[in-house]
Amino acid sequence: MLVTNEKITPAHTVINTVCKLKKSEKIIIVANPETNVIAQDLYTEALKAGGEPTLIFQPAKKAMDYSEPAVIAALKTEPQVFLSISYMKLGKDPEAVKNPYELNGEKYDNTFDYLLNGKKVMRAVWTPGLTEDMFNRTVNIDYALLEKRCTLLGKKFEKAVSAHITAPGGTDLIVPLAGRKAFFDNGDFSKPGTGGNIPAGEVFLSPVVGNPDKDGSGCNGKIIYDGSMTFGDGDSILKTPIDVTVKNGFVTDVAGGDEAKRLLKTITEAEAKAVKLEKDGALPAGMGEVYKRNARNIGELGIGLNPCAMITGNMLEDEKAFKTCHFAIGQNYDGDAPSLIHLDGVVRNPTIVIKYEDGSEFTALEKGELKI
Repeated sequence: MLVTNEKITPAHTVINTVCKLKKSEKIIIVANPETNVIAQDLYTEALKAGGEPTLIFQPAKKAMDYSEPAVIAALKTEPQVFLSISYMKLGKDPEAVKNPYELNGEKYDNTFDYLLNGKKVMRAVWTPGLTEDMFNRTVNIDYALLEKRCTLLGKKFEKAVSAHITAPGGTDLIVPLAGRKAFFDNGDFSKPGTGGNIPAGEVFLSPVVGNPDKDGSGCNGKIIYDGSMTFGDGDSILKTPIDVTVKNGFVTDVAGGDEAKRLLKTITEAEAKAVKLEKDGALPAGMGEVYKRNARNIGELGIGLNPCAMITGNMLEDEKAFKTCHFAIGQNYDGDAPSLIHLDGVVRNPTIVIKYEDGSEFTALEKGELKI
């Protein structure tokens, strides 16, 4: 559902409805030349709201590139709000990758993650791949309705032990979820420690991490990506489905056409770079193999809930589209599967059956239709 007041711009919505920026709050906006119009609109709205914005430009960053030192330095000032308005990615944090932050038994290999999810002193928006067209079409939605749907769907995953995902394209995967909690990208990033994408609109979980040497652990089955896919060099609508075999939580085979080769190339490059980073001293001893292994981890199951999103070949929007789910290969959101990559791929019209501790089941989506 769209917000009907045409005088409210998407930038106004992000600053005042999504982030609820307060007077005198420090807000840092990091952008690329490709996203300068959106970034400048957000900067103007932040000024109007009484905030204290700073706008920084850096070159566009790919999945395995580092952020500019000035961006990391700006993050270390601990702003109340941080907006990554990125053409592709914000970039990795070389210092934190080499010497991760530690807090309450958790490790964080990026200052951004440490402030947002560790210390919880910051709220944030990140937009890898945002375009002006997408910004104008998908931001002014009914956030109260989105929050309601996220909450209802999230509750359905409480006490879940697994989910069985099937789809007309051939996907048939068992995803273990015991002890995992659902995360919401509901567009309410008004409290410290909250953040998500713009456009907003998904519920997502990190599957239980498998063990390659323990049969039956982790995710098992087939993923047939038939919507769109993230690669190391960008996103694309898939012309030919990518057939991914998953055993004990990790990708064991990638089959299909040229796009399957492109995905496998991204995975193997991440594996090789992880080993090299440890050799060069950029990763702690022993972590090269961990990052290499997790380049094949199934790191996310997500469900799209933005009514204005559609599959365009831009994953930022594609993964929010109704009648889809997505699986990520690589790093997860629970912090126990670090990797250099997080590659989302969309599956069309899935059926998702959640199984609980008591043996009961609930069908969350049936052939793409939401059942809450």
